[in-house]
Amino acid sequence: MDLRSEKIQRILSKYKFHDVAVEELQKIHRIYPGMVPSTGTYTFTDSTQKDLLKLIGNLPVQYEGRTYNFPIQLWLMDSFPFTPPICLLRPTANMVIREGKHVDAGGRLYLPGLHNWDYPKSSVVGLLTEMIAKFEEEPPLSSKTTGDNKDPHDLLAFVSNLQINDGASLDIHHDQPINKVSVIGGGDLGMASVMSILSKCKVDKLVFIDVAESSTKGGSTDLEIFNLPKVEVSRDFSASSNSKVVVVTANAWSSEQSYVNVVQTNVDLYRGIIPNLARLSPNAVMLIASQPVDIMTHVAWRQSGLPPTRVIGAGCNLDSERLSHILDINLNTHKPAWVIGELSDNKARVFLMLISFCRGFEMMKNRGQRSWSMGLSVADITNSVLTDKMKTHSVSTLAQGWGGIGAEVFLSLPCIMGSNGSTRLAGVSLGQEEDSKLRDSVASLSNLMGQLRI
Repeated sequence: MDLRSEKIQRILSKYKFHDVAVEELQKIHRIYPGMVPSTGTYTFTDSTQKDLLKLIGNLPVQYEGRTYNFPIQLWLMDSFPFTPPICLLRPTANMVIREGKHVDAGGRLYLPGLHNWDYPKSSVVGLLTEMIAKFEEEPPLSSKTTGDNKDPHDLLAFVSNLQINDGASLDIHHDQPINKVSVIGGGDLGMASVMSILSKCKVDKLVFIDVAESSTKGGSTDLEIFNLPKVEVSRDFSASSNSKVVVVTANAWSSEQSYVNVVQTNVDLYRGIIPNLARLSPNAVMLIASQPVDIMTHVAWRQSGLPPTRVIGAGCNLDSERLSHILDINLNTHKPAWVIGELSDNKARVFLMLISFCRGFEMMKNRGQRSWSMGLSVADITNSVLTDKMKTHSVSTLAQGWGGIGAEVFLSLPCIMGSNGSTRLAGVSLGQEEDSKLRDSVASLSNLMGQLRI
């Protein structure tokens, strides 16, 4: 396979796993020399574009005693071979696509090998072999006929002499599914997040990855037994590739007595998983639901390399006692949330949602079960991202620059959530006492962060 052209070299140099990708391309050429590499611009469903490598060629298929060459095109994502290619038919003007269980009306191919992609067990060579077998069972193309009577089984005899035409680009096809969500970490919270997202959000695919190193592991067996639609259970992080939202619920609490050592155990877990998740889904919003949420969101942001607007924490890092001390009110009353209106305008505007959230969180804590309340909160935030709802949520976000905070800390603040992540609401002026308490919290968090090995 000739990969020496300037265009191919330029695009290939941007691939995250360059050497492995080259090795895989060479394997493809040895077994399927007719698959020719080229370059092109792929347009995704959100109208973003990316320059990628593609393989174009004809697959020889035996059908009813004759050999037909079916034209195909494979787009290789920049994380290839750890993510599957996008596979498309390339029908000529005289061909019609036969929509079926493995092909849609636009020519996009859906195969078990793509759905269960797991490199290095999976490969393009194996995928092409599977494609041939499926085409022999149910040919995806037939000839166009004139008149009202069309026979879908009338295959084009001339396809056996088709030549590769690089100009026949199918850039108009889009990457699907667009709404893919991955939940990382098992246990009660992981399961609650999965079920809540399925019930509230319109997802095309949900991947549940049970992390063995997490103290909250478990639950994947239940999902495998019930075989829920659109849910893939995996123990391989590569299954999370190209997710729009990545939810991390994994915790690694240990029996260490020191609180700093306990948090460090969780940090060490994140150091091992977050960079991989960010590399596989570089455009995702990463939603952190591990505890302590403010610190773990900070760690995830540092480890991922993603902008702070796309790494947020689902949860409140201020407990009722700490928050009521700041605001000088009693949050354990049963008064409705509108009593915050009795406070000054500045306090009410900033802390309305925080107080409501923390009161509910404390109530669930006292009853001994928090997983479902957190899972529903995760689903609500996920839905705002998937639908670009621009809804206001209380989330842990980078507070640096808000209200005059100079330290690099994450705090629970009201943010507008959409497809591009979070947008902080403007900071406000606090009274001297409230400002002092807030800065004490910032100093406390900064001190703890300084003791951790991130």
